[in-house]
Amino acid sequence: MIIDAETCTGCRRCIPYCTVGAIKLNGKSVFIDQDTCVECGVCLRSEVCQVDSIGQPELSWPRVLRAQFSDPAVRHPTGVAGRGTEEMKTNDVTGRFKEGEVGFGFEFGRPGVGTTFADVEKATRALAEHVEFSKDNPVTLLIDPKTGRLQDNRVRRERVLSAIIECKTSEEKAVEVIRIIQTIAGKIDTVFSVDAINRCVDGTIPVKKHLDKAGIHVRVNGKTCIGLGRPLADI
Repeated sequence: MIIDAETCTGCRRCIPYCTVGAIKLNGKSVFIDQDTCVECGVCLRSEVCQVDSIGQPELSWPRVLRAQFSDPAVRHPTGVAGRGTEEMKTNDVTGRFKEGEVGFGFEFGRPGVGTTFADVEKATRALAEHVEFSKDNPVTLLIDPKTGRLQDNRVRRERVLSAIIECKTSEEKAVEVIRIIQTIAGKIDTVFSVDAINRCVDGTIPVKKHLDKAGIHVRVNGKTCIGLGRPLADI
């Protein structure tokens, strides 16, 4: 995103709309810090600028990743409309997560903090030998699934509103995966959440016993999908 310094009146109405604090003062006008901006488009879509000084230039690689991961109106090359796949939230079409497996979603950058792919890569590299990355996930498209390394070194510098790592492992290895992420937490400069996906058995959540034994607290605000209508699911 850019602000035309010639037409900007310095009214400052756009500043509160920036999700990551990239709009800054420059004398009597304002400007967008290009290193901080995640190309989410919120300032433009808000239509708060009364003189139309805010604009969206054409984005090239790798900066276009900022819009793909930050602006919900921009689709990823994977075809996923959003930061993660629907299957992570529903497991309701293909049945990606089978009994005995645990899916994980590690969401970096939200709310309103942002993240860099350099931080995301620290996690994917640490996880690579212990999980299977979801192939349709936008982050997986950028890495070597065997090593967790970004395929293009230039991507590390890109900053986005949020990015989600999606992967799975066995129930028995779930605690190990969380311990790895806990170690990484002290080495990254952002916030993140951890989502665990597990198929219920007889009204219970099998992985919870492993987490409870390890002293890992599970929040009660979970989501239960009852699994209606899965023509493609291999249960």
